[in-house]
Amino acid sequence: MTRSLAGLLTGRRTKFLVLVFWLIVVAFAGSLAGKLSKAENNEASSWLPGKAESTHALNLQGAFQSPNTLLGVMVYERPSGLTAADRAKGAADAKQFGTFKQLDGKVTGPIPSADGKALQTIVPLNLGKDGWNKAPDIADNLKKIASGDPGLSVHITGPLGTASDSGKAFKGIDGTLLYATLAVVIVILLLTYRSPILWLLPVISAAVALGTAEGVIYLLAKHAGVTVNAQSAGILTVLVFGAGTDYALLLVARYREELRRHADRHEAMAVALHRAGPAIIASASTVVVSMLCLMFAESNATRGMGPVEALGVAIALLVMITLLPALLVICGRWIFWPVIPHHGSKETVTGGFWARMGSRIDRQPRLVWVGTTVALGALAIGITTLHAAGLTNKASFTKTQPSVTGAAIVAKHFDAGSGSPVAILANAPAANAVRTAAANTNGIASVTAPVVKGNLAYMQGTLKNAADSKAAYATVDRIRTAVHKVPNADAKIGGASAINVDVQRAAKHDRNLIIPIVLVVVLLILMLLLRAVVAPLILMATVVLSFGAALGASALIFTKLAHFDGADAGFPLFVFVFLVALGIDYNIFLMTRVREEAARVGTRRGALIGLGATGGVITSAGCVLAGTFAVLGTLPLTAFAEIGIAVALGVLMDTMIVRSVLVTALNLDIGRHMWWPSRLATVRDVDPEELVEERPSYVS
Repeated sequence: MTRSLAGLLTGRRTKFLVLVFWLIVVAFAGSLAGKLSKAENNEASSWLPGKAESTHALNLQGAFQSPNTLLGVMVYERPSGLTAADRAKGAADAKQFGTFKQLDGKVTGPIPSADGKALQTIVPLNLGKDGWNKAPDIADNLKKIASGDPGLSVHITGPLGTASDSGKAFKGIDGTLLYATLAVVIVILLLTYRSPILWLLPVISAAVALGTAEGVIYLLAKHAGVTVNAQSAGILTVLVFGAGTDYALLLVARYREELRRHADRHEAMAVALHRAGPAIIASASTVVVSMLCLMFAESNATRGMGPVEALGVAIALLVMITLLPALLVICGRWIFWPVIPHHGSKETVTGGFWARMGSRIDRQPRLVWVGTTVALGALAIGITTLHAAGLTNKASFTKTQPSVTGAAIVAKHFDAGSGSPVAILANAPAANAVRTAAANTNGIASVTAPVVKGNLAYMQGTLKNAADSKAAYATVDRIRTAVHKVPNADAKIGGASAINVDVQRAAKHDRNLIIPIVLVVVLLILMLLLRAVVAPLILMATVVLSFGAALGASALIFTKLAHFDGADAGFPLFVFVFLVALGIDYNIFLMTRVREEAARVGTRRGALIGLGATGGVITSAGCVLAGTFAVLGTLPLTAFAEIGIAVALGVLMDTMIVRSVLVTALNLDIGRHMWWPSRLATVRDVDPEELVEERPSYVS
């Protein structure tokens, strides 16, 4: 950022114009932000890969049944055996279920189990586009009707039961995340600044950024076709607050230091923005570009997350380099009370923890980086225990849900796949041949007679195994192989099991495609920023090592402590993108400072000054970001909890070990060769005895 532009943003008059501008923006965007949850698209199609067979089947299925129709499976159980009264009640309930205005088709049942201990009734209900929001109330109504006899247990499961549990888990999630994130950020900022007032400005700025981002994203979702779902909206909250506060920490640290050098606070902020602005902009740009790489994904959910999170970070950047500086200058020096940085006063933390740590690393840098690499590599071995092949309905929640209990009762007395059928669609003339091929497939209990509309036929196959089991997924592959062989049938297989199969395969494809793209993009950005080849390559190697260690350590936590049963198929990709994109921030914060000092005193000495100068701000920023992502770990949804735990752990590992210890040791050992082939690689390292020690010009 140029000095003149920085001065213009925080001039004696223009600072008020900046404030007024953001007041207008937040007034407009804030009124739209509250509508974002209503613009979320949580239909199956919003999560599916566009080219997947199950997606085509879902589209074709609309001719027979709304894609918003969920099957509710009511299961009644009396372990001692059903009575005549139980059967009569099941029949009466089925009639009452048939009066629901959301009914889409016929109520099936009650169907008695072969052992005479259970009944099940299947109720197809069209709940509309935001059905998962309505599912909890509908499910409660169904269960209220079915309940009554204390000796007859009643459970609701199937897609409606699962949607009900998900709806309850997501209910109020935006507010929960926002307040929990706010609490974490406020506590960490209070500890960092040791000021009862200063924390307000970064928090206010982050809130403005979040409100603006949500308002803009709402408009894009309504009018530009951007897909927003509960996952991307939830992560937006923690990402904007986490990244935005990071940028605030970097700017405030530099501003506080410049206040000691300049009598005029406007001049101090202009210099602070001029010096810190490029690193902040480069860091945010890296995150934005990394998020946009998600648009190469096959999965609609992953592809939609890219622009949503990228826009959030871009707006956070804009707020933190315009509104926050204006607020700081308007408030004046007193905002730092009780430790006010007066002009000419001395910095009190020049001999801080990280300066001392640098001196220790300098004694044997090679031993430090080799030992650190070995330790991180050992942690990375834990990846072998990570099973990111998708989550069953039971494993999707951190606590057992009613639909899971109901599914266990169904599996005990009926074919486990009852209520979550395989959808089979084919050209009408080949319908009978397709039905025969499907019915003869191992793992299929039965196939309904074809229902024909025009040239299209629709059937349902009942799975012998639970719809979310590996056995069911294998059956999907077998049935696809069988029906695809039927001549001129153009058969398509869909349904919940087929959707899960396609989502998992798309996640694997996206991971294998996007991770290399992100690595290349980030490497190019580092090369341009640092104007070198060796340093960016080494930094990327540390990024990959850090990611592996974080994933390995997380896998051990999941299996040994949290006892999670696997991980979401998209988990490795999301964690990689967040850790690499956000971890590069700390590389940039550190290495731009090291490069600045290296031109003056050489790389080895510059590395020590750079660590001492930026170690505190990197640590504080890492704690903020880790804390905000850790909030996700408190949610009852396993996928969110795993991402939150892994990213929080990875960020802490990044800031405390990788950036501050490993990278510093590499800088000290490799020295000026880090900057090859730039001219900086020829700058001789200055011996400490030859240098009159100066106070670092960037102290946190």
